[in-house]
Amino acid sequence: MDTNNIFNEKIFNFEDRLVRFAGECIFFTRSLNKTYENEYYKNQLIRSSGSSSLNFGEAQGTISDKDFIFKVGISVKELKESRNSLKILNYIKEGEEITRTLLLKEVEELIAIASKMIINKK
Repeated sequence: MDTNNIFNEKIFNFEDRLVRFAGECIFFTRSLNKTYENEYYKNQLIRSSGSSSLNFGEAQGTISDKDFIFKVGISVKELKESRNSLKILNYIKEGEEITRTLLLKEVEELIAIASKMIINKK
């Protein structure tokens, strides 16, 4: 993974950003040392980042605003879980610092965007 331009390409489609985030989390976890602790947080990060993307995909097929808000809400919850896993990995200084920083910045932006979508639907 070329960390110098991991998120340089501007993607304006939210679903595509979620897919990229999940993919970059996978690439990041592949670079981590194989310890018991890392395996736990790697698995958590892969599941939660992927789930956020999958739940948003489901939200796009909803019929009502209430269903959309519910599914996007789950996506936000999963993004926050991803953020927490990244914060823990950052705290223990696991993985490349620049990559951790970029992933943390991206997840904050994704949370803000998804939260705004929910507010706009209410």
